[in-house]
Amino acid sequence: MNDDDRRLAVITGASSGIGFELAKVFAEEGFDLIVTAEDDELQAAASELNQIGRGVDAVRVDLSRPEGVEELYEKARADGRAIDALCLNAGIGAGGDFARETELAKELRLVDLNVRSTVHLAKLTLADMTSRDEGRVLFTSSIASTMPGAYQAVYNASKSFVQSFAEAIRNELKDTGVTITSLMPGPTDTEFFERAEMKDTKVGSGEKDDPAEVARQGFEALMSGKEKVVAGSMKNKVQAAAAGVIPDKVKAEMHRRMAEPGSDE
Repeated sequence: MNDDDRRLAVITGASSGIGFELAKVFAEEGFDLIVTAEDDELQAAASELNQIGRGVDAVRVDLSRPEGVEELYEKARADGRAIDALCLNAGIGAGGDFARETELAKELRLVDLNVRSTVHLAKLTLADMTSRDEGRVLFTSSIASTMPGAYQAVYNASKSFVQSFAEAIRNELKDTGVTITSLMPGPTDTEFFERAEMKDTKVGSGEKDDPAEVARQGFEALMSGKEKVVAGSMKNKVQAAAAGVIPDKVKAEMHRRMAEPGSDE
């Protein structure tokens, strides 16, 4: 394969966790990469990825701001190459009692990153993909999308949006060469729970899945053109299946027991 034939993948939230592991898989599979995040870890991640693949460009931007999304897209398209795969993985959490404890500014930023930036970057990239009738998009959703998130209200709602959004676009594009896949991990061993201030919860302190395994399952589902993949443990798959029959009121109470502050005791 010459350089002109190498495929290009854009991966957001790629400095650590599932995003970084996705980038590793794409590099191992011969893709050139554009990886993005807003934190200091991005450059170290890009250096490690360069040891695996050849073409790795790091773009440090804040995707919670519209200007950040536009900057990433412009840099990804600067040399005229097509984006063959887009992984919309960037996201943050926020734990706690919505009405009495959490900070509005943090939750609005969560909405901007998890929801608005996902719509914005998907809109820009899918316009290119549909014009050439080719491309793949992976949305990192979550098992959280299947249940009301007591003590994680805004986060779960954001993932419910992402899941519904991905499934709707997939249906719209079903007769094209563009495929949409959603990755639905359960609790995964990343920095998520620490950053969401949920280390003292049952879910935050409990057993978690390997992000490398989750990423590999997501990549394989994407390349196979699957609608979605519930990644990680069998427990996640059972939980996702049960979510379709358990009443929302019961699911909210179940989530409360996992995510309430101090529930790790």
